[in-house]
Parts: sequence; C-alpha cells; structure tokens
Amino acid sequence: MLPNEAMSRALQHLVSILDLERIDATIFRGQNESTERARLFGGQVAAQALVAAGRTVEDERAPHSLHAYFLRGGDPQHPVIYTVDPIRDGGSFTTRRVVAQQNGKAIFSMGVSFHKREPGFDHADPMPGGVADPESLPTWAERARQLGDAVPKEFRAWLEREHAIEFRAEGGGGPFGGGDGSGPMRIWLRASGPLPEDPFLHRCLLAYASDMAMIDAMARRHVKGPAFRSVMGASLDHAIWFHREGRMDDWVLYEQDSPSASGARGFARGALYARDGRLLASVAQEGLIRPLAQGAAPGAV
Repeated sequence: MLPNEAMSRALQHLVSILDLERIDATIFRGQNESTERARLFGGQVAAQALVAAGRTVEDERAPHSLHAYFLRGGDPQHPVIYTVDPIRDGGSFTTRRVVAQQNGKAIFSMGVSFHKREPGFDHADPMPGGVADPESLPTWAERARQLGDAVPKEFRAWLEREHAIEFRAEGGGGPFGGGDGSGPMRIWLRASGPLPEDPFLHRCLLAYASDMAMIDAMARRHVKGPAFRSVMGASLDHAIWFHREGRMDDWVLYEQDSPSASGARGFARGALYARDGRLLASVAQEGLIRPLAQGAAPGAV
C-alpha cells in the first residue's frame, strides 16, 4: 500500500498513514492526516481500523462488513493505537474486533467480518438514472467560492485545500444543503490520483470516504442552506456492507437519504455505485444532530 508520485500529495499522505506501523502481532500504530479540525475525521479511524484487522487475516479473505462505534473525539495531535482481537477463524468467515485508543482511552471500536471468495447468486438494484455527470458539477472548493461570505473563513479554507478524495454534488449537496431535502442526496467522489491494483486498499478508501456527508443528509430535511451554520453533528455509529470490488480512483456515486430523526439523533443510509452502475457497497449511520441557537457554540458529544 505504498504511495506513488502520480497521486496528489494529499492522497499520497492518506495512503502512507494507512500503512500502519506494526508494534506487535495484533497491535498497530497509526499517524493522522494533517488537519485544521479539532477532532479526527471518523473515516480516517475507520479505514485505519480496517487496515489493522486486515493485517491479521489471510489475503484470500476480503472484508464484507463492518460495524463501528465512535466513542470519543480523537485528537489529531496524537497517534492512534489499534488493538485487534482475533475472535474467530472459521472455514469461510473470519471475525475481528478492533479497539482504537489514545492516551489509554478507547475512542472507537469496530467489528469486521472477512469472507473467503466464492461464487453465488448475484443481483443488485440499478444505479439511479438522470444523475448529472461529475465533470459537469463544481468541486466543493468551487462551490465555496461561489457562496463567498456565506461560508465561514475557516471552513472555506478547509474546502479549498488539496484533498485525498474529490467530491462533487448535485444541487450543492453535502455541506452546502440545496433542494428541499425531501429526495436523496447524490455525491460523486473519487481519489485524487491513480491507485495501485490492491482491492483491499480500495475498500479501505471506500470506508474512509463513506463517513463523509452523512450528517448533512440527516440535517437537510430540517435546515435550509448549509448545515454547518446551525447544526452540531457527530457520527455515533457506522456500518458498511461491501458487495463488489470497485476502484476508488474512478468516479463513484454515493446516494444518501435519511428516513428518520428524533431525540437529537438522525439516521442515514447510503449506496455507493461504480460509474458503470455496479452496486459496490451499502452504508448506514446514526449521528448526533443538535440544532444550535443563534451564535451558540457546539456542545460536547
């Protein structure tokens, strides 16, 4: 999983931090992305935890599902220690439990299951039709510049920096809101450069990107315009089911919707499709979404 010069600097850095340092047979250390955020991005921790689990499993078994809980906000200034519990090695399935820690406290836990590749039935819902081509849509950085002062300076600076994953959305989408919130939110995404022929790396990067914009999908039915101005949000749990192999250095459509929100928690689900229409993965997440009073600061999770 070593980076190459054809990748953007941000993608090279992401791939490099996914190459965890092995401390012991089942213990790994992960470095963090450079970020202005106060907390670690949950997608980074999920992807690194998946790498740690995969390092303890035979190569011919691929991850088919993971179920994770975000327990505490991670500190970007300190490395993360991942401890893998080898729960089960069966004839067809392998199960691992991973706990991520900082300063002696758990910040994240995840169960992940691996399956020996085998033939079987095959069906899938088709990719939605009528979706705009990604090349016709503005990047999030371009969208932030279009909105000008409506986007806080710190957030605009983050959007305009180079990213490992490029995002483009219909009708604004993602953190910018857009539409009446009643229909699905559709986002195109891809890695910002070519990637090695490593199916496991592509699944880890899918896990990384899958945590993006789920809170926005929950909030958009209640908030007109950018959610970052009026909502305090945080991922609580996250699940992915990997259906088929796909490449993250080609465009992937991420369709999200939110069927429920109550008690300061929202629920969102998503489907990721390769550009050729194949359903690659399904995602579900519950998140904290607290409406903020005018000028109020976000509270603790």
